[in-house]
Amino acid sequence: MKAYDGMYIDGAWRPAAGPDVIEVVDPADGQVIATVPAGTVEDVDAAVRAARAALPAWAATAPAERAARLAALRDVLAARQEEIARTVTAELGAPLKLSQTVHAAVPVAVAGSYAELAATYPFEERTGNSTVLHEPVGVVGAITPWNYPLHQIVAKAAPALAAGCTIVVKPAEDTPLVARLFAEAVHEAGVPAGVFNLVTGLGPVAGQALAEHPDVDLVSFTGSTAVGRRIGAVAAAAVKKVALELGGKSANVILPGADLARAVNVGVANVMSNSGQTCSAWTRMLVHRDQYDEAVELAAAAAAKYGDRIGPLVNAKQQERVRGYIEKGVAEGARLVAGGPDAPRERGCFVSPTVFADVTPDMTIAQEEIFGPVLSVLRYEDEEDALRIANGTVYGLAGAVWAADEAQATAFARRMETGQVDINGGRFNPLAPFGGYKQSGVGRELGVHGLTEYLQTKSLQF
Repeated sequence: MKAYDGMYIDGAWRPAAGPDVIEVVDPADGQVIATVPAGTVEDVDAAVRAARAALPAWAATAPAERAARLAALRDVLAARQEEIARTVTAELGAPLKLSQTVHAAVPVAVAGSYAELAATYPFEERTGNSTVLHEPVGVVGAITPWNYPLHQIVAKAAPALAAGCTIVVKPAEDTPLVARLFAEAVHEAGVPAGVFNLVTGLGPVAGQALAEHPDVDLVSFTGSTAVGRRIGAVAAAAVKKVALELGGKSANVILPGADLARAVNVGVANVMSNSGQTCSAWTRMLVHRDQYDEAVELAAAAAAKYGDRIGPLVNAKQQERVRGYIEKGVAEGARLVAGGPDAPRERGCFVSPTVFADVTPDMTIAQEEIFGPVLSVLRYEDEEDALRIANGTVYGLAGAVWAADEAQATAFARRMETGQVDINGGRFNPLAPFGGYKQSGVGRELGVHGLTEYLQTKSLQF
């Protein structure tokens, strides 16, 4: 076990203000692998003051120079991908292949995209007799989750830096080690002192202090809708800007005539990826009544293949939460066709890949975000019924539509109340805006839309 010390503040690792530490546990076997400092209000204040002091110079830095620092950061992350992957596997429990291909690789692409945007975005433009300036919003407080620990940091830090903002990141307490690696990468890339700062700590202490700090101009949070509401309320009291990427209960709609086997197999893979700990996972599969039984059989067979291929959930609390949802699904009358609430292994925070059939739209497992490897298969009568079910939750983060005719799928997708829809298995695009409708959040991440979250607009009339 390694005991890490210090917070990354003002370009250096500085001793924490308090003595408390957070234990980092490998969820695959329950062993403590490291400790990090538990940040205090004083640590957060020091980090925010450093960010505030660095803001004028960084905001005035030419976009080309900000682009160069981001390009350097991309290169450092690329060079350290294997170390990043192994760190994520140790603290999150993700299989190493997933850590290599997703957790370590995607942040490189995202950082690179913002290096390009920083160099090409029109921070100044003419409109009639006005010059419109797009200026940094100021100091950003970023509170990031554990499920994609590096990606979520990069998805906030990279656009913030590209915009000319300075930032303080409070990573999830379950996965702070890769956040420390990112701070090292920022330092190696030559980002000036105070522009990026890192404080590890607990949400109710360090996270709340960051959200409430009077010198934080924007709070960017990814996590549960319940916590997002609290952060929104805190920010509203000071009229701060917020960017909230929250929960999801996304629908995977398979229309008659679609390639059923492919749609089901891809849908199951989507839910099982990252052990189901993905806010945009298509956890509701909607199938026409005439193909329903076949789809259920296909889904059960596909899920069975993931029994020894997915990692554990992040911690024992999350494991019990997911098992509780499975038990509730059974109690409310859904039919288990794969998996179940029993832990598949004696050690570690594992949950069996689970598929429910005979799920109705009003059941708890069809309405609430489970955040585990649990799929609900629902039947519908016609397209209007499918649309009603797909839109029938408080969430609207992502989704999918499958059809033989792409135009039919696109027409259906346009009517879905959700921020992102994959058509017939469309590929992930790091330049496309990501974010939700309804209680899935406020604002967007990735691409140019992610950059504009960190900008404010000024007009000069001549």
